[in-house]
Amino acid sequence: MRINHNISAINTFRQYNANTVKASKSMEKLSSGLRINRAADDAAGLSISEKMRGEIAGIAQRLRNTQDEISSIQTAEGALNEVSDMLVRMKQLVIQKDNPTYASEDQENIDLELAELGASIDSIISDTEFNGNTVLASITFTSVDASSTEAEIEAGITQINTARANFGAQQNKLEHEINNNSTYHENLQAAESRIRDVDMAEEMMEYTKNNILIQAAQSMLAQATQQPQGILQLLQ
Repeated sequence: MRINHNISAINTFRQYNANTVKASKSMEKLSSGLRINRAADDAAGLSISEKMRGEIAGIAQRLRNTQDEISSIQTAEGALNEVSDMLVRMKQLVIQKDNPTYASEDQENIDLELAELGASIDSIISDTEFNGNTVLASITFTSVDASSTEAEIEAGITQINTARANFGAQQNKLEHEINNNSTYHENLQAAESRIRDVDMAEEMMEYTKNNILIQAAQSMLAQATQQPQGILQLLQ
């Protein structure tokens, strides 16, 4: 009988240490919510996850950029809506000015309003900004004033309508880009989560199992260390 080396105690202690390490890893995963906390956990998975995280961050920034572009277009659209209303008012005034019953004073008042409207339109087109950038610099528009004819004002209305249509088409395109990138972003996040995040229910079961095995090993280790002592007592 071998009593110099307690093989059962050595084996039990080895199992105890192994289960303690497993329980410690499970606790780390449960506390972090991650299946992969370091390269040693899954080197290939970590590499894929990091690449995905970089792509996810890039898509998120592109989404923000696109949303800013839409906000800029909406600012331009709001300004053009005001310009359109002003041009309609100018057309009305030009027609009104042809009224043969109006006195010269009435004509002057109309010309004054036309001049103010024309100046306001020029100011809106040149000064409307989004984040410090003028948003209407690219549109084609011929200035109108008190001397403009009905046809010239009508041409201005057409130019503004064309600009609004172009901005609307740009916004629709950008909104499609947002929808596509948002879907891709969500799918990529889900894929990255499957690689890196821990299954909480499964890991909790693993943690519980390892704790039970640790407790069992502690009990067996206590018994294993007592066996040689009992044998020595019998031999005395």
